[in-house]
Amino acid sequence: MKKKIIKFFGICCLIAFGICNLTAQSVYFVDGYHGGMYGHFPLWNTQFYVDNLFKYPEWKICIEIEPETWDVVQRETPDAYRALQKMAGSPRIEFTNPTLAQPYMYNISGESIIRQFAHGIDMLRKHFPDVKFSTYSVEEPCFTSALPQILKSFGINYAVLKCPNTCWGGYSEAYGGELVNWIGPDGTTILTVPRYACEDLGNDVWTTIANSNSKEYIDACFAAGIKHPVGMCFQDAGWRNGPWIGHGDSIKGNSIYTTWVNYFENISVGKTDDNHHFTQESFLPGLMWGSQVLQKIAQEVRASENNMIMAEKMNVMNYIMTGRIVDDFLFRKAWYNLALSQHHDSWIVPYNGLFPGKTWAQAIEGWTKATDEIASGIIQQMLSNTRQGGEPALIRIVNTTAAPREELVEAVLPAAYFWKNIALTDDQNNEIQVHAYLKEDKAIYQFVAKVPAFGFAHYHIKAGQRSLPAMPSVCHSFYDVNNDYVVESDMYRIIFDLRKGGIIKSLIAKKMNNKEFVDGRSDFGFGELRGFFYDENKFRSNTENTASVSISQHTPSSITVDITGQIAGHPTVQHITLNQGQERIDCSLEIAWKDNPGIGEYKSDDTYRAKRRPFYDDRYKLVLMLPTDVGGEQQVYKNAPFDVCESRLEDTFYANWDSIKHNIILNWVDFSGKNRQYGLALFTDHTTTYTHGKDFPPGLTIQYSGRGLWGRDYPITENTKINYALLPHTQKWDQAGIWTESVNLNEPLVVKILSGGVAGESKSLVSFNKTGYEITTTEIKNNEIYLRLFNAESDDKPVALSLGFAPSKVEKVQLNGDIINNIPVKKLNGQDAIEISMPRFGLTTLKITI
Repeated sequence: MKKKIIKFFGICCLIAFGICNLTAQSVYFVDGYHGGMYGHFPLWNTQFYVDNLFKYPEWKICIEIEPETWDVVQRETPDAYRALQKMAGSPRIEFTNPTLAQPYMYNISGESIIRQFAHGIDMLRKHFPDVKFSTYSVEEPCFTSALPQILKSFGINYAVLKCPNTCWGGYSEAYGGELVNWIGPDGTTILTVPRYACEDLGNDVWTTIANSNSKEYIDACFAAGIKHPVGMCFQDAGWRNGPWIGHGDSIKGNSIYTTWVNYFENISVGKTDDNHHFTQESFLPGLMWGSQVLQKIAQEVRASENNMIMAEKMNVMNYIMTGRIVDDFLFRKAWYNLALSQHHDSWIVPYNGLFPGKTWAQAIEGWTKATDEIASGIIQQMLSNTRQGGEPALIRIVNTTAAPREELVEAVLPAAYFWKNIALTDDQNNEIQVHAYLKEDKAIYQFVAKVPAFGFAHYHIKAGQRSLPAMPSVCHSFYDVNNDYVVESDMYRIIFDLRKGGIIKSLIAKKMNNKEFVDGRSDFGFGELRGFFYDENKFRSNTENTASVSISQHTPSSITVDITGQIAGHPTVQHITLNQGQERIDCSLEIAWKDNPGIGEYKSDDTYRAKRRPFYDDRYKLVLMLPTDVGGEQQVYKNAPFDVCESRLEDTFYANWDSIKHNIILNWVDFSGKNRQYGLALFTDHTTTYTHGKDFPPGLTIQYSGRGLWGRDYPITENTKINYALLPHTQKWDQAGIWTESVNLNEPLVVKILSGGVAGESKSLVSFNKTGYEITTTEIKNNEIYLRLFNAESDDKPVALSLGFAPSKVEKVQLNGDIINNIPVKKLNGQDAIEISMPRFGLTTLKITI
């Protein structure tokens, strides 16, 4: 009996000790503010921060305010500005997102992300020179898989994957405990606070349970073994709450306010063995994909991104060749406008008012137009003639990409040249086969050009000297015995079934052993347009009507067919172009909407608090169907900023806010057979969604029309116009060079006619002895060249870069400018060259002094 009493007493002591230990555990909370002059920032806000920090000494805040906001604050409320300046370096304040315009990131280019950080940090340091950027943390789901190497290269050592207060547009996957080592696609690791595995989504449609340190949340954290649980809320600038979960003795759950950097370095366990690859599918965005306004914004942003990269590269080419450069002010202005168009609010609330009389969508149209005008002017300056006047003497073709290219190009000359006996010769005086034709009042010369990597080629115009025959005809079309329409090139044979809306009945790749890429067993047609028109309560398809065909361009080396049809009474035209020697099939689609039909899963009057929403399930939107046969079960790969994701999804469909899937196509998505023998890549001119599932074919989202977030109507207001491309291929995406083909599509060869007196030597300024690399951009800072490289498709073994100029010094640098090491310059085949190595999906920035 005595032993039992002693044993019982001991158990009671252990239980009591455990309870005391549990109650002694502290919980933490990160409070802060989000917004800015574009995302909302009333002028009283700065003084409000200062006053409340003095009033509540236990309060600490993280600041995620657009950097440009402080220009306005300095001008309009100088006393509050100076007071905040004095406090900015204290441990009670941390700046956690220095990007210029708080972009979502997964929906824009990798280079755009880098500029968002670079220009934003410059702006913030102008106002707060002593502030250190230690943690990346955001209110909105502004995440992408490649962030670890970008953040670390900017000197940011910690990341947070929570956005507990603003999950309208999505959230990150729930994974892990107190800390996790987030491993990026290149292998870079950053210490991260995840959205815990126990951090459930809230009962509403915009929060997780970590947004206020509720008992439910804290209990879940302790039960999961999290020793130092932390919640978070970045309040919208303009909220007058002050300390979010209370102050003094009334703080919820006896929580302790902290900044993120303090949490990482002084509170948390500090390290972890939990290494996790958050793939791009770990980030789950649910925006108004397929709505016309978002489609147009995405197209405008993509076009401006491409224009800016080409302008920067051509500026560096011009600097190397002539010593002349464009003022950096122009580039910064252009990137500034582009950055604003990438603001997360522009994608999630495009119809909201931004300026008096202007919505976000209207502002973006102006911003991207301003960027395009600057970029186009810079490009034309590079291409400009060195002597005014004179007869056309030279065709200059510029290649801004990292790989040599052999492509069909067109040079436009005065109409009179059509009647002359023109010969084109390369630098070795070899005559080039040419096809000439008249178009309106111009003579068009079509030929296959060979252009070296990151450089230019020149073709000489010689009148009255043509001796070679014209280009042989490789493209033609005809009706076959079944009255189907057939189009052929040296690469493909395509059969259109005009009785079923002009769908593609057969797509034969001639140089792949006549492989058929159309899945004839599918219930859907290849090229079929299909969607649920909810006012009619039924699916409609362009296969319901016959189509007609016409030829808008036909030369010996290229052909464009126009398939004209309709869907639900709305006229459609699909343009398909085949070029000699080109594996990519270029396409475009136009829909001339007669009115605003409702297209989506169902008609909804209000989607404000609903978990199920009609704009989520893409099967009901208007989709361009692409049922393809690539050899058995399909595996999906899709690109992301500085990454390619191998999909883990069984399908791309979801209907509720709490089950969002990452079904985003940034530039391309590839549908491959798991045996890796064949694949079909789809390229787009804008960020949107794709379809794929066991009983549903690959497809591209074209149109949604109906209620969206916050019950706002997303109508059809104009004709739909999109460009896309298809690339049938063999082997896996990297061996097929899909990333390189995407870069070529984004950065087309530039053709310019020059008059006499211009030097005509072809030249490569940067070339690689291996394929698979991208030059993401080039910049000039303080007369030094910054060359940024990305390993998209190659291995991690060294690659040699031959330079078409003589550098005096080459250094490898971080994105923040810190020097990593010097790189020796040596001779390779008579040229100056360097050797570097980087992992797959790795970035390297070179600082080159001439």
